[in-house]
Amino acid sequence: MRLDSYDLKILRILQHNGRITKSSLAEAISLSVSPCWERVKRLEEAGIIRGYGAQLNPEILIKRAAVLVEISLKQHNREAFQRFERAMQDCPEVTECYATGGGIDYIVKVMARDIDQYQRLIDRWLMADLGIERYFTYIVTKTIKHSEPPLELESGDTD
Repeated sequence: MRLDSYDLKILRILQHNGRITKSSLAEAISLSVSPCWERVKRLEEAGIIRGYGAQLNPEILIKRAAVLVEISLKQHNREAFQRFERAMQDCPEVTECYATGGGIDYIVKVMARDIDQYQRLIDRWLMADLGIERYFTYIVTKTIKHSEPPLELESGDTD
């Protein structure tokens, strides 16, 4: 699907304000309501817009310890990677998991009730023989910035 400048403007606005009214969105991109809304529906149907939702502040709702973990595996083959990745997908405490290039294989973000719960989770992973060779734990003491990446516009479009 090819996106034009109107589509990109719609996406940028919705990324920051998913509750904007149809008429306000149309006005912001200088289109009438019907063509603007057709574009939004087309972006949704194409899967570019996955959905809308409230961004909750977990620090206010539930106190959790955020832990970043660097993990290196013993073996570097398809089966080892798949076994480890399945375990991460199935673990509710894991909120993010990235396969990385360089000196480590994965960076995992764990949200645990406390450090004891985190350590019990690591112990379970080690006993489950997920192929972890070594891991390094970093306790998050303060979040400096957390945001969605901006939607970059095509060159020349600065609106």
